[in-house]
Amino acid sequence: MDRPQSFEEFWPYYVSQHRNKTNRRLHFIGTSIALGCVAIAPLAPRALLLAPIAGYGFAWVGHLMFEKNKPASWGGVQQAVWSLRGDLRMWRKMLMREMDGEVERVMQPVAVA
Repeated sequence: MDRPQSFEEFWPYYVSQHRNKTNRRLHFIGTSIALGCVAIAPLAPRALLLAPIAGYGFAWVGHLMFEKNKPASWGGVQQAVWSLRGDLRMWRKMLMREMDGEVERVMQPVAVA
């Protein structure tokens, strides 16, 4: 993959690394728990320590066991930031039941004229 210059250029790569439905579901669970930890942090500050463990733990299991690829967040600082943003976009699209269609759209072969 050429180095993307923006998140929008990174997004198709991110989607291509999340084709497996079980992997996406594990991401959704981990991101949901992480967001819950952030939400309760004002009342229980230690919950912030659990947020990355839950978020990354579920995601890494999904990648290593089901997707059989390396998590996109392991590609450097910029890619880690974009991966977190991708996780949040994917979480929202899953909540809206749009992610399966997004995977299909992104993975369509590009027609050459």
